[in-house]
Amino acid sequence: MTENTLIRNAAWVIAWDEVLQRHYYLKDADVAFAGNTLSFVGRNYAGPAAREIDGRRLCVMPGLIDIHSHPMSEPMSKGFSEDAGNPRLGLSGLYDYMPAFRPDAAGMLTCAEVAYAELLRSGVTTLVDLSVPYPGWLDLLARSGLRGIAAPMFRSARWYTEDGRAVKYEWSADGGAAAFAAALEVVDQALNHPSARLGAMVTPSQVDTCTPELLRKAQAAARARGIPLQIHASQSLVEFGEMTRRHGITPLQWLDQLGLLARDTIIAHAIFVDSHSWIRWGTRRDLALLAERETSVAHCPTVFVRHGMLLEHFNAYREQGINLGLGTDTFPHNMLEELRLAALLGRAASRQLEIVPTGEVLTAATIGGAKALQRDDIGRLAPGAKADLVLIDLDHPMMKPLRDPLRSLVHTAAERAVRDVFVDGVQVVAGGRVTTLDYEGAARRLDAARLRAEAEVPRHDWGRRRGEELSPLSLPLG
Repeated sequence: MTENTLIRNAAWVIAWDEVLQRHYYLKDADVAFAGNTLSFVGRNYAGPAAREIDGRRLCVMPGLIDIHSHPMSEPMSKGFSEDAGNPRLGLSGLYDYMPAFRPDAAGMLTCAEVAYAELLRSGVTTLVDLSVPYPGWLDLLARSGLRGIAAPMFRSARWYTEDGRAVKYEWSADGGAAAFAAALEVVDQALNHPSARLGAMVTPSQVDTCTPELLRKAQAAARARGIPLQIHASQSLVEFGEMTRRHGITPLQWLDQLGLLARDTIIAHAIFVDSHSWIRWGTRRDLALLAERETSVAHCPTVFVRHGMLLEHFNAYREQGINLGLGTDTFPHNMLEELRLAALLGRAASRQLEIVPTGEVLTAATIGGAKALQRDDIGRLAPGAKADLVLIDLDHPMMKPLRDPLRSLVHTAAERAVRDVFVDGVQVVAGGRVTTLDYEGAARRLDAARLRAEAEVPRHDWGRRRGEELSPLSLPLG
């Protein structure tokens, strides 16, 4: 018989109203779960409880859903990529920085362990992990305790630059068939993983690096398995220019011609659409197409604002009827910081204060993510939903003064006030400490992983530059 856990008399609960389809506050309420399922959210719970948690100084909120992240490499880039970008390639760091600075196999595991721990500490319970398949990936993802969705990436071509001014593409002889087959092996392993908590996603890497044939096969494979597909598209000026040069239409319009814009597709980023102020294009159809096809967008503000780029803008997408979910993409793997930036940058881009209230970014990071993943049992606190929940310490100094706990959490305290996290009914963060991973040890190993990668930079960089040339220190050495 499954025993109940009860959080009794929580000061605040962010509950879900199924009728009105919105989160709302409950004060002095109880939350109970049995096994991996919520059994009660409300006041005056009268059932049994094998374990009881005093909730009087806690806020209970749903676990956050991160629908776009790259844990296998990004933590290693701290101190290296914050100011790295090529002004001759649309300010992006995609085309000369990223290919030059890459982890080895051991570094991938180290990066992933750090990222998983940081995500858990920031209240993430469901993670879409976009990685190139590497040894030990799925076992580490399962060990983390996250509701992990493996999204192994594959493509038909790699991009490169010979001079830092133009991007070229090297197409594989098989059109990406071998990489696709290897990715599907990982997808099926994840779907059948003994943890019974992992999921999977079919993930052709980028719109400009995949042939139409590969994309059609990818969509068929995803639908045969009943899982979503995610692809990077409209993520850079270079990509927009390349796709319009090839096809005479925008990247999203090309995907729509292939049938890829659909309810079971997630577009990663979708920033450089035909209505963006940086784009001078003759149509204004992209956002309407996303809405009409019910295609979700993974919005990751940090990685773009780092290079001076903005989604234009959060509420314009929402007003069109586009489902927005949030992702971390890069370091810091801190989902609460992404919520804060989504709100603030949405206001800056729209030049309106009330346009992106804090509750809306929470909805994107919970219900929006769940919808993108075709799930109705995560991202909410309601009976029958999965027991994925986060306990916020209301006594933390950065939560004071306590008037509106969500605002205090998102705009001030962030992960510092996250006390406990449960995924599938299992506690994976206790007292702010991740119990499933060695966060501190993995963080120490990051230095060695970074040094190994930086030593290889001249071999991979188009200009044979050293790491300190590609990314000088922020201050000169004396």
